[in-house]
Amino acid sequence: MRANTLRNFQVIRSGIVFELQEEPEGGYTIAVPSLPGCISYGKTFEEAMEMIKDAMKGWLEVAREQGIPIPDQFEQIESSSI
Repeated sequence: MRANTLRNFQVIRSGIVFELQEEPEGGYTIAVPSLPGCISYGKTFEEAMEMIKDAMKGWLEVAREQGIPIPDQFEQIESSSI
C-alpha cells in the first residue's frame, strides 16, 4: 500500500494558500483553506491547479449572492493570475 508515500503539500500563488493531497488512486485533491469547502480534484498537479480556479470562482459567486464574508485577498484576485 502506498499510504506511507503519499504527500501532502502547500502551494502559494498570488498570496493564496492551496493545500494538495496526493490520492492513493492517483491524482490530487486540492483545497483553499481560507474558503471553507472550496475543494477540487485533478489527475495531475497542473490539472488540479486549473480545476480549483473554477471551484474558487463558484465559491466566490455563491458567497457574494448569500452575503458571506469574503477574505480581502480574494476581492482583488483574478482567477487568470493564479
